[in-house]
Amino acid sequence: MSARAPLKLAILISGRGSNMTAILRAALAGEIAVEPAIVIADRSDAAGLASAAELGVPTAAWPGQARGEAFEPMLLRTLETVRPDAIALAGFMRILSPALVGRYLGRLLNIHPSLLPAYRGLHTHRRVLAAGDTEHGASVHFVTPELDAGPVVLQSKVVVLPNDTEAVLVARVLATEHVIYPRVLGWLADARLSFRAGAPWLDGQRLAAPIVEDFRASVV
Repeated sequence: MSARAPLKLAILISGRGSNMTAILRAALAGEIAVEPAIVIADRSDAAGLASAAELGVPTAAWPGQARGEAFEPMLLRTLETVRPDAIALAGFMRILSPALVGRYLGRLLNIHPSLLPAYRGLHTHRRVLAAGDTEHGASVHFVTPELDAGPVVLQSKVVVLPNDTEAVLVARVLATEHVIYPRVLGWLADARLSFRAGAPWLDGQRLAAPIVEDFRASVV
């Protein structure tokens, strides 16, 4: 019996792509059965493009930003050429159209820096601190047309300390993102994780609630 082919993955970024780098390193080290096919940025100056190139992964950037050309046609052309098995949004700050999301539904994942459904949208760390929350974290979820509302697979949970600044909390959560995002992609690559009837399934069981990994004892 032949071994399962690695998951052919496209990664979308907008900035420095630290989650992208964590995914690429896990894949290139053989920790997850993922073949990084391409890294695509919606900004030609995204720092993560250089990081991906240094790791030997092909890259593409939106050339029409300065000319006012639409992004999604370029993205679709690139994806159709690469034909990835799955797409990971990694610090990707552009909202994708319902048509594009529907086309890749069940193969499109994102990581969001909050314990969804709390704090959808931007500035999550700032909002957590303003609310006086004692716990925070990140969520890996399947992407659906509604922003940050797709079913969550895995969450990390961290402590929020009384003297935390936004920068300190960002770093604490980000360290856990680099653990949980490659893990979920590994599950997808191993066919342990799937998307059926609008819900995530892991090892043949429908997830009624997200799996939560507790990092509260690991304070940075």
